Amino acid sequence: MLRVAVVGSGPSGVYTAQSLVQQDPDVRVDVLDRLPCPYGLVRYGVAPDHEKIKSLQGSLRTVLEHERVRFLGGIEVGAGGVPVTRLAESYHAVVYCVGAAADRRLGIPGEELPGSWSATEFVSWYSAHPDAVTGSFLAGVRSAVVIGVGNVAVDVTRILARGRAELSPTDMPQTALTALAASGVTDIGMVGRRGPSQARFTTKELRELGSLPDTDVLVDEAELAPDPAYGDPSGLPAAQRRNVEVLRGWAASPALGVRRRIRLRFFLRPVELIADAGRVGAVRFERTAPDGSGGVTGTGRYEEVEAQLVLRSVGYRGVPLEGLPFDAERGTVPHLAGRVLRSGAVAPGEYVAGWIKRGPTGVIGTNRSCAKETVTSLLEDAPALLRRPVPEDPLPPLRAAGAEPVGWDGWLAIERAEAELGASLGRGAVKLPDWDALWAAAGRERTADRYTRPPHRSSRHSV
Repeated sequence: MLRVAVVGSGPSGVYTAQSLVQQDPDVRVDVLDRLPCPYGLVRYGVAPDHEKIKSLQGSLRTVLEHERVRFLGGIEVGAGGVPVTRLAESYHAVVYCVGAAADRRLGIPGEELPGSWSATEFVSWYSAHPDAVTGSFLAGVRSAVVIGVGNVAVDVTRILARGRAELSPTDMPQTALTALAASGVTDIGMVGRRGPSQARFTTKELRELGSLPDTDVLVDEAELAPDPAYGDPSGLPAAQRRNVEVLRGWAASPALGVRRRIRLRFFLRPVELIADAGRVGAVRFERTAPDGSGGVTGTGRYEEVEAQLVLRSVGYRGVPLEGLPFDAERGTVPHLAGRVLRSGAVAPGEYVAGWIKRGPTGVIGTNRSCAKETVTSLLEDAPALLRRPVPEDPLPPLRAAGAEPVGWDGWLAIERAEAELGASLGRGAVKLPDWDALWAAAGRERTADRYTRPPHRSSRHSV
């Protein structure tokens, strides 16, 4: 009987578990997560007003309720937690699906000023991630600048422009809802160093900005000049062509003169955050120009944009996990078709999937094919892996290493507590805001020492 640990319960981890139980009728899978809550970025990264994407939790839940899958939350792996070596001794195979937890930086003067944050820090705050900072993002802010033109940049721009009526039905924590509802932000700039042809947002996400109440979306026609790399705009890939069409429509529309303005800017590269009274007060940009090959070059012309809040959204990087090899240049774990490589040689029983395998690319669905490749490799290796003796149940050695797992019943208790909290506030379910609240709700429950579901769980789910 093949016993596999999957470290990480976001989409890549759950798709890995799903692929395993679909392809091997005897495999038993433990899905470990450092949080007592499953679903990873679907719970803590998808914007709270994107209910359709958040509904993916339902299909992930079905996998985690499978009779041969066990959720073990609250387990730290690596430094300060269960060592990688202990996992290797406790399972035939371990698949690391730990994502890319670090933000890329701008590397410019003033980046450390108060009021300068990563978009991820802002997202964690309004998503109630238990590691989120508790500082004030919006106090005294009139103008905000979001640096980046991907979907995360669109998300944080949209949330900054939302009001209480749109956000109250979501699971956003009450503190963030109150702060956003009272926000004095009237101007939001979303700025890219390259042109609209290279923007990473999807057209669906982009169009949502135009449907925000009491908000103008402003685009400068001059910043939509065709990129020589593509010649005529009809030469653009279909997705980019649709984006440019939406932007041109906004550029041609008269301003409504309403309370709030979103300005989409292009061909501007941040070079410095300028201080005002001890915090960020403006961003200095250099005007760029297309270089004819899809990139840009500086022009030596500069402009300053007022901003008391700056959110950088310029990508993510993987971080090393103690005990695993790491390619610092790529921010990934070296691998061959998902098999971890140590000093260039395959490490038996160690695998990766998701962003820590391929880098922060693709959409949620990309993790499915990525997981299948890794699982194919793992199952090809299974005859050799099964020769290695492992404990009948890995829980005792995990507990001996200091782990105190929160099982599925603990997660269901957190769900109930969030529903009760929301009801007390006259809202739907509202996320618990911090570690203490999550632990209290879960009761630090230990999972049953078996792989089968408790009898009260629905048996109609299948994978």
